Amino acid sequence: MDIKNLTIAVVGAGYAGAAAAKALSDLGANVTVYEQATAVREVGAGIGLRPSSVDQFNKRGSGEAIKAVSSPSDAFEILTGDADRIMIEEWPEKEAYAETTRFIHRGDFIEALVRVLPAGMVKLGHKLEKIEDLGSTATLHFANGETASADLVIGADGIKSVVREALFSDQQPVFAGEHAYRAVIDAAGTFDMVADGNLRMYIGRGTKVYLLPLLHRRQVSFDITALNPDSTWAPVVTKDDIVKSVEGFDERIVEMARNLDMDTVNIRAVYDIDPVDTWHSDAVVLIGDAAHAMCHHQGQGANSAILDSGALADALVIAESIPSALAVFQAARKPVTDELQRISRNGWTDDEVNEVFPGQKPGQIGATTVGALTEG
Repeated sequence: MDIKNLTIAVVGAGYAGAAAAKALSDLGANVTVYEQATAVREVGAGIGLRPSSVDQFNKRGSGEAIKAVSSPSDAFEILTGDADRIMIEEWPEKEAYAETTRFIHRGDFIEALVRVLPAGMVKLGHKLEKIEDLGSTATLHFANGETASADLVIGADGIKSVVREALFSDQQPVFAGEHAYRAVIDAAGTFDMVADGNLRMYIGRGTKVYLLPLLHRRQVSFDITALNPDSTWAPVVTKDDIVKSVEGFDERIVEMARNLDMDTVNIRAVYDIDPVDTWHSDAVVLIGDAAHAMCHHQGQGANSAILDSGALADALVIAESIPSALAVFQAARKPVTDELQRISRNGWTDDEVNEVFPGQKPGQIGATTVGALTEG
């Protein structure tokens, strides 16, 4: 198929949308990205880009831009809450891709991706209200009154995807039974616990603490994930609540929690989605969190989105038509992400879950605790 004849509309300028836009525009497609925000920005903390993701950026010409705002890491370590080592391991895929995992701030990541897109490709202030799937084409209707038609629409609009709900699944996001408290703190306040550049995860009863070094920034991404029955999308949490969640942990971790500036802490209930049976029609396809939002225990959300973008571009190049390309794409990616979604729902032991959700097992929390999805 001659991809240069394609008009492609991408809904969402996050990881998946920006990466797909870069890959497809480099192949010659006429790509426009529609983003509902009035500025491209990403809150939160740090993420790890696996070697396969870094390799994907190298292939698409944005590897150097990503490396300029990230730090390499050799290994990850899992410890008990009071800092006894459980295991340490080199990052997988290192030899296969001749790359290592790199840590990057979410905001820097989005900026780096968008910066390498051609000028004018991203249209801000375009909140999608409706999509019409016309068979061989699709039309987007935005809240600002504008419309756009394309040979292919890529729904990269996240866990609350308008595209997914309109065309593929009206199931709502599922509460994972946990909260995530995330902040980026000065490395000087972390007692050199990750000065070697490696990720450390501390596991206590019902709580996990992730220390992800952003050495190029002289900062550390400090992430506390704790079982909690409050399903409010943006719950109200005090510093005392956060400190209580790390009771019994290494005193250095407790001190980091005590020293948090609450104005800088991103607080969210954790949600994922049930696997979506079908990701595509003949002219519309889902990628990233719109297709397979997952809990963050495996650190695979952003990486899966990036690999989606590369697999979609590859499928469009080799296939004879858009429908056949989308079928190839789904066949390649869905079994992988279905399994990652399943694994990511099993981040807790039976005993931990039963303390907060009596009678439930890991991976089943959302079935009984999900309430109304509310904006905070």
